[in-house]
Amino acid sequence: MIHCERGLRTMGIWLLLLVLWCTGASQACAQQEEKHPAETQDTIPAAQMKRDRKTASGHARKKRIEEVKDSIAERTRQQADSILAAKKAAKGDTLALDSVLPEAKGDTLVLDSVQLKAMADSLSLDSTRLSALSDSLLQAVLAKRKQQAFRPDPIRSMWLGLVFPGGGQIYNRKYWKLPIFYGGFLGCAYALTWNGQMLRDYSQAYLDIMDDDPNTKSYEQMLPLGYDISGKEERFKEIFKNKKNYFRKYRDMSIFAFAGVYLLAVIDAYVDAELSSFDISPDLSMRLEPTLLAPCGTGMRHLQAAPGIQCSLTF
Repeated sequence: MIHCERGLRTMGIWLLLLVLWCTGASQACAQQEEKHPAETQDTIPAAQMKRDRKTASGHARKKRIEEVKDSIAERTRQQADSILAAKKAAKGDTLALDSVLPEAKGDTLVLDSVQLKAMADSLSLDSTRLSALSDSLLQAVLAKRKQQAFRPDPIRSMWLGLVFPGGGQIYNRKYWKLPIFYGGFLGCAYALTWNGQMLRDYSQAYLDIMDDDPNTKSYEQMLPLGYDISGKEERFKEIFKNKKNYFRKYRDMSIFAFAGVYLLAVIDAYVDAELSSFDISPDLSMRLEPTLLAPCGTGMRHLQAAPGIQCSLTF
């Protein structure tokens, strides 16, 4: 009982102290409010304004976020529409590569036909440029070759033709003329050989028939087998003499023909090399037109001009 009373008494003291402390605190607060009523009134609206500002900024941020989302959605929709339009314009020529990659967990790679078409256009453009460049280079090379066409030296061609028959034609690169000149050389050589052999035979036969030696009878080889010329010696002497002169003449003509072919080859080589740089126009024409022929000479000035025909050649 004694302990209970002490506890109640102590509790009552503590309650009394608590009441007194609360009363003093309330009075102090009232006094402070009386001293600073304006500050309290100003603090409340400032806090309210701060809260309103935060609310307004939050609403503005949300509105901005919504606008950004709307713009992104609109842009995405426009891109999708443009891609669909491009696909329709391409008449359905789209190529999609949907390859499932286990390592990438089902990620797909799609190549748009518009990009492929752009790549194809760029490749075609590059090929066109390359072909144009190759054509221009080819034309430049051909023009350079045409400008650097072979033009032989006439003097060198003549000397080559003099030293070696047909050398001028080889130097001038006119190989088709070689069979002509070499054929002429062979023909002249054959004629020279044949006529020279016949001249030697008939000359020996004429000498044998003219002497009185019975052992020299080579002329009998020129007669038919078993033919006897007894009593006809004078006649056959004349025949062998004529034959000898005949083959001598053609032997000499063969020599002149051989020299002529040789000189002709030299002249042809020189003239061909000289005319290699001669410019011939493709317009080869002849025109006849009427004209008036004026009199020429000091004593014919009193005469009138006479009508005539003028011939003009274009080459």
